[in-house]
Formats: sequence, C-alpha cells, structure tokens
Amino acid sequence: MPLVKKNPIEGDPLVGFQYEVAIDGLKNTYFTEVSGLGSESEVIDHKVVGPGGAEVIRKIPGRLKWGDITLKRGLTANMELWEWRAEVVDGKLDKARRGGTIKMLDRNHTPIAEWTFVAGWPSNLSGPTLGADANEVAVEELTIVHEGIKRKT
Repeated sequence: MPLVKKNPIEGDPLVGFQYEVAIDGLKNTYFTEVSGLGSESEVIDHKVVGPGGAEVIRKIPGRLKWGDITLKRGLTANMELWEWRAEVVDGKLDKARRGGTIKMLDRNHTPIAEWTFVAGWPSNLSGPTLGADANEVAVEELTIVHEGIKRKT
C-alpha cells in the first residue's frame, strides 16, 4: 500500500495568513489580523438532589453571546473605517449596520472556510500607538459587534 496520497496536501491544516475580509459598502478591507470569530453560551448551574440525597449539578446552556470581531491593519490615508465609525458616533446606527464575510484561503487561493456576520457596526476604532523610538508599522484596530456569525464552510 503506497504511503503517498494522490494529493500530497490533502488534509493539511489551513495556514492563517491567507484570508479575505469583505464588509458591505466598504472597498478597502485589507487587514493584517482577524480575531473573534465565534460564539459562546453562558452556563447555568442547575442544582438538584438526586436519589439518596446525592447532590447533582447539571450544566445547561444559557444565553448565547457572539464574540466581537477585531481587525487590525497598517494605518493609511484611507478614511473609510473612520467614516463608518462616525455613523455610529453621529447616531446613524441604522446606516452603520452592515454584514460581512471572512474567508480563509488554501494554498491555491480557493476559499475553504467562510464566516459571515450580520448587522455589524464598529463599536471601537483606535489609532496607532506612537513612539519616537519605534521602528514598526503604525497599526489601527477596529472592533465590530454584530448580531450573529455563522461558519458556512
């Protein structure tokens, strides 16, 4: 039986540096880091007394919470994210709510994993940390809160 598969990279894990980010209505969605793709359930401890007086603690899923999506990128002259954040600051939340997609790509740049979020808006946008002795790219950070995220593939 041969040890080499027909496709030698079949089953290899995805590398974390090949991805695409798309946010409805924004053109320049290039980011160096993405985090927060997920959800969690609060845990309810339900304490009961079983047969013979034995105490049992059952773990029951409670409220669902969506993780905040955090995006980072090098600071540029592009003001698109700041304009989006201004919609929230100015009280135009209906206009600010947008959907988006994050796609992980395989080595051939084919989408292999995809997450979509709905009704997202920027809850935080921060500029770079500046220092006269720094020798690094200035990075801005965007936090998007949303009303649901799903992994499609």
